[in-house]
Amino acid sequence: MAMIDDSALKAAIGAANIPGASVALIDRDGTTYSRAFGHADIAAETPMREDTVVQIASMTKAITSIAAMQLVEAGRLSLDAPIGDVLPELAAPEVLTGFADDGTPQSRPATRPITLRHLLTHTAGFGYPFIHPDILRWFAPKGLPPGNWKAGIRMPLMFDPGDRWEYSVATDWAGQVVEAVSGQNLQDYFIEHITGPLGMGATRFRASDEMPQGAAKVHVRTPEGSLSPVGMHIQGGDFFSGGGGLSSTAPDYARFVRMLLNGGTLDGVRIVSPATIADMTRNQVAPLRAGYMGSAMPEFAPPYDAIPDQHTGWGLGFLINPQAGPNGRSPGSQHWAGIFNSYYWFDPAKGVGGVFMSQLAPFGDSGALAAFGALERMAYA
Repeated sequence: MAMIDDSALKAAIGAANIPGASVALIDRDGTTYSRAFGHADIAAETPMREDTVVQIASMTKAITSIAAMQLVEAGRLSLDAPIGDVLPELAAPEVLTGFADDGTPQSRPATRPITLRHLLTHTAGFGYPFIHPDILRWFAPKGLPPGNWKAGIRMPLMFDPGDRWEYSVATDWAGQVVEAVSGQNLQDYFIEHITGPLGMGATRFRASDEMPQGAAKVHVRTPEGSLSPVGMHIQGGDFFSGGGGLSSTAPDYARFVRMLLNGGTLDGVRIVSPATIADMTRNQVAPLRAGYMGSAMPEFAPPYDAIPDQHTGWGLGFLINPQAGPNGRSPGSQHWAGIFNSYYWFDPAKGVGGVFMSQLAPFGDSGALAAFGALERMAYA
């Protein structure tokens, strides 16, 4: 790797008051920069390493989307057929219309079926309890399932499929589609078809008691401003969460991003075709705007808009910025994030990308985003 001036990144991480970070920059040929900063666990003084395992949360969505598109390529799934043909649970969706005076939810049948395209583009009508107050209210009588349980993705739609973009549990349902069609659980499918062929040996679904020694802890800030590790863990219920259950490392995920940057192939191994990557990175939701998330639980994730000054689009797994970004990113670049302040992007026009792994709540932390921006600027310097 060539020498890269990382003084601005060091300064940004120092100013951010985050527990630690593991980062990587890539181009199509390999990793151009890799480094770790700070701690994986402040209380235990465990140092963050380049290969420290972290919960990547919603960065799982891109891998699940690739899995679904592999099955589309193979002719075993259709993007536009009713997904209820594959998953009977989604065959007759109901749209939430409001609540009676006694709090009883009111609903009506959806006007059109849900498709895989709707699931992968977050236009199916689903939501997230931590983002959407009506979904949180719908769960209130029974309570939110603790941890990662399939009951937590069973909910009514907020709108008819295709009418809006709302970030949601839809990719969890896409993972269920992959399992139903492949006959494998998502862990085994990923290992055989994606993470195994890509050499991503550290990337797995792990319950909290399965995390390796030295894995990073999620931290929160105390009222005094110091950092404290907490027991937040996503994976561990009764299903593999295709929307957020993976743990991984910066080097592992950098290999996945390099595959995307190389049109579906890495080191001679083809995961999907260039045509599939072209389809996945094309805006699928116009004229809708993607990327804004409200909040029903600001202590977990306050309102967030990834690129507030752009009419951002969404492909089949990624947010798309239509204009140049402030840190050098080209129009047509793709990115997304994980709820514990991990982020990635890849820029097909300039052939670069990067990964920023941290473990801090709540999401959208200004210091973490500033550090991610500094990392991005390094790629274009």
